[in-house]
Amino acid sequence: MKHNIKSIRAFFGAKDYNLSRQFYLDFGFEEFKTSFKMSYFKSGDFGFYLQDSYVKKWVDNSMIFLEVDNAEEHLAEIKKLNLTSKYKMVRISEIHYNDWGNEYFVHDPSGVLWHIGAFKN
Repeated sequence: MKHNIKSIRAFFGAKDYNLSRQFYLDFGFEEFKTSFKMSYFKSGDFGFYLQDSYVKKWVDNSMIFLEVDNAEEHLAEIKKLNLTSKYKMVRISEIHYNDWGNEYFVHDPSGVLWHIGAFKN
C-alpha cells in the first residue's frame, strides 16, 4: 500500500507551556500558534506540536530522534546557545559513539528526551 505521506508530527506535553515555548524558540525552531493551548514548531520541512498539557508519565516517556548531518557540529552549535544556563531543567549530554552512528541527548524543560544524531554512511 502506498501512503503518500506528506509529514509525520509528534505531540509533546509541557509542564510550563510558556517556558517550553521559549526554549524551543531559543533552540532554533519557528513557532506557529495553532490554538490558545498548542503551537506547531518547525525547522525546514519538519516539526512537532507542543501542548499546554502535562501528564508526567506521558512526558517522562516522550522521546524523539532528530537526524542531523553531523552530530559533533550540531552539538557545538547547541552549546553556544547556553540553554543549560538559561533553563534549570535542561540537560545536554556529550556525544555517544555507537556502531550505527553518533548521537547526543537533550532533555527539554519538561523532560522530553531528544536523541540528536547522525547515522554512519
